[in-house]
Amino acid sequence: MGYGAQLSVTDLRRSSRHPVDYPVIAEHRVAGDMKLHVCNISAHGFMVDNAPALARGDRLIVRLPVVGRIEAYCIWTTEDRAGFQFERIIRVDVFMAMIRELQPNPKLRRRG
Repeated sequence: MGYGAQLSVTDLRRSSRHPVDYPVIAEHRVAGDMKLHVCNISAHGFMVDNAPALARGDRLIVRLPVVGRIEAYCIWTTEDRAGFQFERIIRVDVFMAMIRELQPNPKLRRRG
């Protein structure tokens, strides 16, 4: 049996991504707590722009406003960025409430 996340990712990148500036402390099974900076987020996942040594399939637990604790799996990495997929999709009403807290400036929010 393989270890790590068994991801079956369809093309979820078409989801609306919202720019945010949100520092978070993530719980990593091996590395322990790590500070990350979430720079964009969608109902399916998020991207960090100061990714430490993370690998595809790594599992993190993060705490987000309104949503609370949620698990996410690393689905891609570059030199200093990493993309994560949530273990579950966040409901639209909960997601929009979270965006209102993460983007206090209404000019950053998408219309619609």
